[in-house]
Amino acid sequence: MTDLRQRFYFQEGAVRGEIVHLEQSLTDVFSRHDYPDVIRRLLAQLAAASVLLTATLKIEGRVSLLARGNGRLRMIMAECTHNHDIRALAQLDESSEAWPDTASLKELLGQGTLAITLEPEVGERYQGIVPLEKASLAECLEEYFARSEQIPTRLWLQSSAGNAAGLLLQVMPGAGGDDDDLWPRATGLADTLRSGELLELSPEEVLYRLYHEEEVTLPPSEEVRFACSCSRERTAEGLASIGLAEAEDILAEQGEIRLICQFCQTEYLFTPQDVRALFRQSLH
Repeated sequence: MTDLRQRFYFQEGAVRGEIVHLEQSLTDVFSRHDYPDVIRRLLAQLAAASVLLTATLKIEGRVSLLARGNGRLRMIMAECTHNHDIRALAQLDESSEAWPDTASLKELLGQGTLAITLEPEVGERYQGIVPLEKASLAECLEEYFARSEQIPTRLWLQSSAGNAAGLLLQVMPGAGGDDDDLWPRATGLADTLRSGELLELSPEEVLYRLYHEEEVTLPPSEEVRFACSCSRERTAEGLASIGLAEAEDILAEQGEIRLICQFCQTEYLFTPQDVRALFRQSLH
């Protein structure tokens, strides 16, 4: 099944939905990092959620989900652009202790927070933060929508160590509808999804399984892919942020500066001439 995002609408009410399926894009993410299976499952869910949240926006830009805590899982992050390019990353402690086969995000992160950041290409950056008090990522994101957006929103996320799927339902702000019972009916039916069903069925099969008695419209689906937004220019900006003195120290010790993108493992080499041009003054 192609990695995709499928939007759908209920014709008789002001409710919209999104379904996402990810597999190849996650293969591309995991080929660059050796994560335990429990981390792969959580990272897969986070990536699926980032696609679902991006689909709710009417801006060009990116959405990132970043959770930090004081547990063995230090940080976990996924990012999706309006073009459905995704990337994801986790940072673990260096303990040799075996990782559990299954554990929730909260159990692995410990005390922490989940930050949802919207970065439009034009306009101001916005960030909402919710505590990691709920058992699942979906519940944490629902709390974010309840607190920050105040838009009725429900999410269902399923994942394995190699693929992920998600379903989002949301009331469309300002839209009228002829069916006042649609929201509780649609969410109640989605709650009947069995474990693994989102992963195994196509979006059309999921929608027929849940809503074959409803009138549902499906626009064309859109492809999702792994793509890193790193570049030499952005890496140079990061290098400039460390300051001239530290850059000089690294050059004196190593003769050059090599920076590696944590997401895609692309290496960027900066010679003394490159650094001199970057800081616009002679290095000694």
